[in-house]
This record gives sequence, structure tokens and C-alpha cells, in this order.
Amino acid sequence: MPKERKKSYVINFIGVLIVFLLLMALFESNMLGSRTNYIKGICTTACYTIIMVASLNLLTGFMGEFSLGHAGFMSVGAYASAIVTGFLDNTGLPAFVLFLLALAAGGLAAAAAGVAVGIPALRLRGDYLCIVTVAFAEIIRVAFCNFEITGGGRTLSGITSLSNFYWVFWAMVICVCLMYMFVRSRFGRVVTAIREDYIAASASGINVTFYKVLTFTVSAFFAGIAGAIYAHYMTALIPTNFDFMYSAEFLTEVIIGGTGSLTGSIIGAAFLSALPEVMRQFATYRMLMYSVVLVLVMIFKPGGIFGTWEFSLTRLLGRLTGKKQRKNAVSGGAVHE
Repeated sequence: MPKERKKSYVINFIGVLIVFLLLMALFESNMLGSRTNYIKGICTTACYTIIMVASLNLLTGFMGEFSLGHAGFMSVGAYASAIVTGFLDNTGLPAFVLFLLALAAGGLAAAAAGVAVGIPALRLRGDYLCIVTVAFAEIIRVAFCNFEITGGGRTLSGITSLSNFYWVFWAMVICVCLMYMFVRSRFGRVVTAIREDYIAASASGINVTFYKVLTFTVSAFFAGIAGAIYAHYMTALIPTNFDFMYSAEFLTEVIIGGTGSLTGSIIGAAFLSALPEVMRQFATYRMLMYSVVLVLVMIFKPGGIFGTWEFSLTRLLGRLTGKKQRKNAVSGGAVHE
């Protein structure tokens, strides 16, 4: 790995660590008083929403295919992890180990579903693929309403509460970093080439179906992890919560933030996660607000607020340092004259 890239990773990690320590100090000092747990809950919701939106952006932004059934993969991860931790709940395992097992179970179950759906579906493109993903999400939802192990249409309650903010924050950081590394890897560049020109990529010898299924599976894996966090934060699951509108919300956040920008996914998911809580008295009009924001973005910023731009703390510090050096050079020249 190049020295400059290692330096960039270290600087960005220090920036994330500072953000974490500031949030930790804010919550542990009880500076917010009675609203501390409420704000912490919003931040926890924002973290697993960021994972979901970033994973969907792998499909929409980097592979160029729309999916309106991503909540289906989230539900697979949520139920699979809840069932696994339900079996292991009385084994005496530490809570952190149970949390990691829940994430692994949710991610692997959703990835398996991604392979099962992706192999036949990803031979399709555009609207046809979108329709298949909607059908998949509806099939999963109906299945969970009829399986006894998932509650049989009733609320699956009694799930162990494992998703505290601090664990979820670092799970979110690791997931986003892994997705960023995937996008920047050889596989990610091939997927981007497929998005830019499907026919040219296929003609140059790229196994288009393989790379599309791979990306679909990776995306489903992280959606399953988000589902596992959701299940062990809410501690109750209802199949009807993972409906078409829930998938549409995630797609809206991707488009508003910027298709092809993980930074946009993070900011968009965090903002739109907090918006319903900030406007709780107008909760009935939440989807209307989403629609208004989406229309405004499409008119004035068709590529999303961030487009394909990615934030880098290293780049920001480099610009600030460069400006300071130029300023000092100009000042030195003036004094010398």
C-alpha cells in the first residue's frame, strides 16, 4: 500500500475517533439532561440507516441498477439474527460476542438471499430488475407472515437488546470503510466500467453477470447487517414494517445524497433519519416532505447534493496547509520588498 494512502487512512481514522469521543463525552456527561437517551436513540437509528443507504448506493450509484426491494434483505438479516441470538441467549456468551454473532448471521443470511435473487434477476436490466426486487421483498414479507419461527404474522418480540450506540457506531464505521474499499478496489472499478458502458464491458471480456451478482451480494450482506442492528435495537419485529415504502425511503436518501457518493449516503441518511424526529408534530406529512425535497434536488441538483464527490479529511487539511503556505509566501515576499 502506498505511503500516502496509509497516511490518509490514519488521518481519517483519527478524525472519526475524535467525532466518536465528542459524542461519547456529550452523552456520558448528561449535558442534554432528560433528552440524552432520546438523542442517542436518533444517532443509533442514523447509524444503521447509513449502512442501509450506503449498501443500496453500491447498486444504484456504482452499478447503475435500481432496487426497490432492499428492505427485503434488511428483513432477512433482522429475522435471521433474531433467531440465532434467541437460540444462544441462555448460553452465557458475553453480550458483545452475541452482538458480533448477530451481525454475522444477519449479513450471511442476507448475502445468501442476494445470491439466490441475483443469479436469475441480474440478467435483467432497468425497470425489469426493479420489478423483480419489489417482488422479492413482497415474497419475503408474506413468507415471514406465515412462518411460525418468525412469529407467523404476529410481532416477534423478546429479542435481546444488544445494539447500544457505541457498538453500532463502530459497526457503521467498519461497514462504510469496507464498502469504500470495495468501490476503490479492482472489483469496484470493473463494476463502474459496467455501469458506464454495459456492451463495451461485455465485449472486452468482462463477465458482466458475475460482477453484478457479486455487487448485489455485497450490497445485500451489508443490508443484512443493518437489519441485525435494527432487530436488536427495536427488540421486536413486524413483517409489515419492511414494505415497499421502507425501500422507497432508502432509495430517496440515496438519490438526495448523491448516487455514486458514500459521503452523500452518510449525510443524506443522517439528515433524513433525524428529520421525522425534528418534525414529530408533522409526522403525517413525513413522506410529503421527502417528496418535496426529492423534487427540489432533481430540479436544482440532478446528480444529488454531493454528486460523486467524496469527503476526505486528508484533502481538506492539504488545502488548508497549501493556502497557509501561499499566504506566508506572499507575506514573506512583501516584507522582503
